[in-house]
Amino acid sequence: MLTFENLTKGFWVNGHYRVVIDDLDIALPDGKSLALMGRNGAGKSTLMELISGIMRPDKGRVYSDGSISWPIGLSSAFHREMSGAENVRFIARIYGVDTEELLEFVMDFSELGEFFYMPVRAYSSGMRSRLAFGTSMGIKFDYYLVDEVTAVGDARFKRKSQAVFAERMKSSSAIVVNHSMGQLRSLCDAGLVLEGGKVTYFDDLEEAIEYHQNSMA
Repeated sequence: MLTFENLTKGFWVNGHYRVVIDDLDIALPDGKSLALMGRNGAGKSTLMELISGIMRPDKGRVYSDGSISWPIGLSSAFHREMSGAENVRFIARIYGVDTEELLEFVMDFSELGEFFYMPVRAYSSGMRSRLAFGTSMGIKFDYYLVDEVTAVGDARFKRKSQAVFAERMKSSSAIVVNHSMGQLRSLCDAGLVLEGGKVTYFDDLEEAIEYHQNSMA
């Protein structure tokens, strides 16, 4: 289970402290793929980084009884001067998974060809996203944090991404950020709406989407 206990995070802007995540106290269910929705600037990326441990809260904590992926859409997850293959080897060692198995999976999934052995600084944003998504899906996490990247590529690659994601969701949970309601409907079965620093959970995804769209109107 993923639990937020009095989680608070804010930033100093022009001498004023702006709260982004406000004393969040909620437990999220296991076995769900959760769509995380909210207006631009609501704090979705901040929340994802707090969950992954990349960012420290000002108060409270995030508790999980399972392993959590990094935010997959985070481009800084890779060293720009290292090749895609070198980055994958490094990540395999960090997470204690079989290096050759992960390399084979990511190389096949990402379809980067010779770019897989070139520095990441030479990649387009789409190529970095495919590398990130493939690397994350190649490691079995209990919780996956997914930000936009399943929208990358042509229709065939999107179907491929959705298929491997669905396979992982048979035994894992996820929090997914995507501005496409169609994408969220194809990937998620429940929803979270972040508004005013608070998260509201909806067991029915359509109710979450309706609540979000009404709040944006």
